Amino acid sequence: MAVLCPGMKPGPGMDHFMATETAETIVTQKTRELCQALIDEPGLRTARQSIDAFLADNKAQSQYEQLMAKGQTLQEKQRNSETLTPGEIADFEKDRDALLANAVARNFLDAQEHLHDVQQAIHKQVNKTLELGRLPAAEDLEDGSCGHGCGCHH
Repeated sequence: MAVLCPGMKPGPGMDHFMATETAETIVTQKTRELCQALIDEPGLRTARQSIDAFLADNKAQSQYEQLMAKGQTLQEKQRNSETLTPGEIADFEKDRDALLANAVARNFLDAQEHLHDVQQAIHKQVNKTLELGRLPAAEDLEDGSCGHGCGCHH
């Protein structure tokens, strides 16, 4: 909030400055409240615990990193129009199945997906609010509806 020295009066444009400062304080306060609500949300707390368990499990991390590296190698081959061999595909699938059989790794993947979904929902709500200049209605947030002026013709 703008602070004025004793005896100082707001000059031209000062009202806008003070309103902006107050609005930013309110937005910051509400953002912090949202962050606290996220911390308090049981599903997000569980996701955080799953991520922490994964970060404490070297075996699960190693499995995950190896699978991601293998997947990137196979994607690179496909981008270069190289044919994947049945052995490469089977090896990747075997490693993927082993990763998913590891409860810590599987819970980590589920937690990542859950956090991503929450982030996307918040992002969508905030973007629509800024775009529309009002709280979006349910139909404004429906998939395929990019909003007024999008031009994608969903």
